[in-house]
Amino acid sequence: MNSQFSYFGPQFAFKCICLVLVAGRGLISLYGGIQFALHNCMHLGGLEVTFQAMQNFTFHNPVQIVFGKGSIAKLAKLVPASAKVLVVYGGGSIKANGVYPQVMAALAKHQVFEFGGVEPNPRYETCMKAVELCRKENIGFLLSVGGGSVLDGTKFIAAATGFKGSDPWDILAQGAEVTSAIPLGCVLTLPATGSEMNAGAVVSRNSTQEKLFFVSNLVYPVFSILDPETTFTLPLRQTANGIVDAFVHTLEQYLTFPADAPLQDRQAEAILNTLIEEAPKLAKDPKNYSARANIMWCATQALNGNIGLGIPQDWSTHGIGHEITAFYGLDHAQTLAIIWPGVARNRMAGKLAKLVQYGQRVWGLSGADAEVAEAAIEKTEQFFTTVGCPTRLSAYKVDAGEAAKRVSERFVARGQGGIGERGDITTEEVAKIILSRR
Repeated sequence: MNSQFSYFGPQFAFKCICLVLVAGRGLISLYGGIQFALHNCMHLGGLEVTFQAMQNFTFHNPVQIVFGKGSIAKLAKLVPASAKVLVVYGGGSIKANGVYPQVMAALAKHQVFEFGGVEPNPRYETCMKAVELCRKENIGFLLSVGGGSVLDGTKFIAAATGFKGSDPWDILAQGAEVTSAIPLGCVLTLPATGSEMNAGAVVSRNSTQEKLFFVSNLVYPVFSILDPETTFTLPLRQTANGIVDAFVHTLEQYLTFPADAPLQDRQAEAILNTLIEEAPKLAKDPKNYSARANIMWCATQALNGNIGLGIPQDWSTHGIGHEITAFYGLDHAQTLAIIWPGVARNRMAGKLAKLVQYGQRVWGLSGADAEVAEAAIEKTEQFFTTVGCPTRLSAYKVDAGEAAKRVSERFVARGQGGIGERGDITTEEVAKIILSRR
């Protein structure tokens, strides 16, 4: 590799799903702010970016997926028998919904330790307590039981335990290399982030109000168990968050500009259409197994690398949204529902062809291009609202003017360059996008 391009800057808060080598040109880190190497035509700073064909890539995803009802029992054979196992979970919902006893029954012959209390948007301070436990007890395997936040925290714990530097936060803040990690597995109870089949994680730090990412092939889960029945008791808010998260993950990769990659386009459209079709079923029956299963698999497919191969990607919505979460504590998906429509309208000229395609293929719209594009954005906003994620900052009592100022100042302090698939969303445009979401 002889070059590395970043649309998002070295400190940008995003996570990556996989590492892809672009032959002879550089590194792609997929999800959350592409470091994207192009070899046809690329001009940052607002000029045109043109793809003549799908870009070269090498793809590898080593995660074993174990899908379906009753799958938790398979932990007994999936987790190494000789390893000390640390089960990592969140606020305790797994003890109320029946997942915890299934996990413990499956691990009855293993030496098991527990660490609970990992927050939504996992906190560095909390994760470091688990790191101390891992070091003290010589933990040999980590098992994440929960949603994407628990798994992200577990990935950081895995990487931080053997970190040789002075401060494991450098993995996130400085991009310090991860040279070793405790092997880990996952029992997923909240489909949303796709972390169950990717190599990235996002962790927040209270003391600095930062939300940063890291990526390492060493933190791919060895396996991920996806049992849709574990999601039957999810509150409406978490179900809505999961659907919106998967939807916007897909849009960030799909809705840029044409790249002559029809397979990836149609794979993305299939995910979007499936989410639109299945979401109303859960509103009527939260224990609809088929709907839960389809949504769970959509969330995984949205961020396991497949739909983003060889194409331009955006991720500006995630970058802006991460800062809003860091400052105001909103759920990740809530920030995506707020910001994506603003990005789409702000960048409509550059995204017009894909917005029209999206409107036609996903929402069944017709008419003049500009009308279809605007209607597609409106349909998306309506969908987010219908599933339970309002799309305006005022719904969460966040002052748009203050948020625009704080996020912009942070971008300036980091030396943040232009973001988006063309690198043309400047700090000034970021402020405009946030202000438009009052």
